Amino acid sequence: MSDAEMDRILSRKDEIPPSSGFTASVMDAVRAEAAAPPPIPFPWKRALPVLLVAGAVLSFVVVAGVAVIVEVAKGTVSLGAAPSLPSISDWAQGGTASAVRWTVMALLSAYVSVKVSMKLASGGS
Repeated sequence: MSDAEMDRILSRKDEIPPSSGFTASVMDAVRAEAAAPPPIPFPWKRALPVLLVAGAVLSFVVVAGVAVIVEVAKGTVSLGAAPSLPSISDWAQGGTASAVRWTVMALLSAYVSVKVSMKLASGGS
């Protein structure tokens, strides 16, 4: 196809009439869209505290990680024994006392989770 033939095809001024009912269906769609209720806004009042806590935890993790890297770089502490970080093995050892600690922690976290969920679901602030 040559450029002249392409120009001839594209420069035609023939109008293409719309199919029957096209204009009416478009206008019906426009009216339906205009009559639709506005979208539900995002609940920023509920999400903001969660985002702030998540940001604080992330900041703490980054600062603790940088502190450990700096201490390791100085050579004051080895990677296996960072004295500033709590050890989970201290909690995990101890037989019955350890089992009680873990059970209390699990029950407490479940209780807090259920209470927060119920408060959010009921709409309370």
